[in-house]
Amino acid sequence: MTRFLVEEQARFYRLAYSCLKNREEALNAVQTAVCTALEKRDSLREPDAVRTWFYRILVNVCTDQLRQRKRVAFVPPEALDTGSYEDPLPEDGSLARRVDALPAEVGTIIRLRFYEDLSLKEISAVTGCTLSTVKTRLYTGLKKLRVSLEGVEIE
Repeated sequence: MTRFLVEEQARFYRLAYSCLKNREEALNAVQTAVCTALEKRDSLREPDAVRTWFYRILVNVCTDQLRQRKRVAFVPPEALDTGSYEDPLPEDGSLARRVDALPAEVGTIIRLRFYEDLSLKEISAVTGCTLSTVKTRLYTGLKKLRVSLEGVEIE
């Protein structure tokens, strides 16, 4: 597990940053998730499921931080510089803004699927939603993104 946590730390940070839009909060979320994972590593029943198990911990930590914040997060202008480690998204940020505009549960599924390349089954395990709910939210989100990118207003 330690090797996994060390090798994948950049991916964890990108996911946390894409949710929280704040460097310090993202670093804190990753640190909290790693500590939680190390403390609870005995509760991991299947060693092959460490990826899904850890992503669930990280998503829960990010969700908790967003709840505590109870405000809209604004991306600082420095984070939009091209080549920035914090901004793993398209250079113009238009897609990132559109994903951020989606409902939180839909945006999380989009990020896990396309930013972290998790399978739908893994996303189901991470979010605690049924596979059909994950599919519905994914395709609803993709439809809203497509409509948004085409310039048509979303209902």
